[in-house]
Amino acid sequence: MHIVVIGAGVVGVTTAWALQQRGHQVTVIERLEGAGQETSKGNAGQRSYGVVYPWASAAMVRKALPWLLDRQGPLKMSMPPSLKTLRFLLDTLRFAYAPGVFGLNKRAMLRLGIHSRTCFQTLEEAVDLSFDGDHAGLLHLASSPAAMTDYADTAALLAELGIEHALLTPDQVRDVEPGMRGPGPLFGALQYTTDGTGDCHLFSRALAEACEKRGVTFRFNTSVRRLVADDRRVNAVEVADAGGAVERIEADAVVMSAGCASPELLRPLGLHLPVYPVKGYSLTAPLIDRERAPRSTVHDDNYKVVSTRLGDRLRATGFVELADFDRRIHESRLDTIKASVASRFPGAADMDRASTWTGFRPMTPDGPPAIGRGTRDNLYLNTGHGTFGWTLSAGSADLIAQVIDGETPSLDLDAFRPGRFAE
Repeated sequence: MHIVVIGAGVVGVTTAWALQQRGHQVTVIERLEGAGQETSKGNAGQRSYGVVYPWASAAMVRKALPWLLDRQGPLKMSMPPSLKTLRFLLDTLRFAYAPGVFGLNKRAMLRLGIHSRTCFQTLEEAVDLSFDGDHAGLLHLASSPAAMTDYADTAALLAELGIEHALLTPDQVRDVEPGMRGPGPLFGALQYTTDGTGDCHLFSRALAEACEKRGVTFRFNTSVRRLVADDRRVNAVEVADAGGAVERIEADAVVMSAGCASPELLRPLGLHLPVYPVKGYSLTAPLIDRERAPRSTVHDDNYKVVSTRLGDRLRATGFVELADFDRRIHESRLDTIKASVASRFPGAADMDRASTWTGFRPMTPDGPPAIGRGTRDNLYLNTGHGTFGWTLSAGSADLIAQVIDGETPSLDLDAFRPGRFAE
């Protein structure tokens, strides 16, 4: 079967891998010049299988206003907000206060995270990829006693789902991360012992090359104009190359993995997918003292900034900004990220030589991605992963491949069904 995958971010490339492993002929369409060039390019570098959670929660809503008013708060919004932003926020509120939805979604996402870790291990055993990857764990620091109380509650759910973890004292935290010598407050941490790291951009490029060697066709610098469909099927994908030449690519099935571009392409087929481009920032700096740097991933709850070791570099990432597709990089955001690194890992990296990045995470208003069949018999969705695309990509790719092949998925996909927003 010839399957067209739209999008060559980490989700699209892992989908292509899963499909070609099952014997399908795969063509990947990507408007940019290579794989992993958009959201996958400068993300936090963490594969946080035990940390995934829905964005829509009553607790998050209660924190939102103070964060907006705090100059260094992790949530920002352009003022006045656009109608698109307001619609997204209203949808988020609806899911946040729907009885029982947060708990069901969180368990579903954690199960997908567990499945994704297994899929990553299988993939990395099958093909040798170089992307500064590891599975050395992740720390969620506690900057207050209240944070440790919250982590104890989280630990109970992790134990229920069989996710390896540990509650650490401050001394134990420094044993795990001896480079953490900064003055930031520390009352302990929740350790996710099997979580991973890795440069998502390097991974996407390396896996795309491995896919090509196995027969997958990548069409870079090629934009999708529309999906050519009748009432039952998608018959072709109409594309245009960089020179404007238009072509129809026939397909037996189509998988939408275009991130924030997915809603516009799906709307003509009657599928409402309320994916919003949640903006984030990162700094990637060369290490100047490896002994002072993090060994793996450290989440600083004081600044809501994640610092990750990627080989001889440090990646620091933060902020949730609701600004539609505004690509401007605000220096104040970068200053906050730098302050977090200085409070935990002073002297580890040359922040004056750091490269800056901003990108858009394709977020659904309830949190889980859209995985499953769309509004046509041969249209499938694997998109809307939000801040967890790198983490969930291998697992969601495996699941959508199972759905395409008519198998019973390894996990219950009810929380991920694409049509849930129309209900």
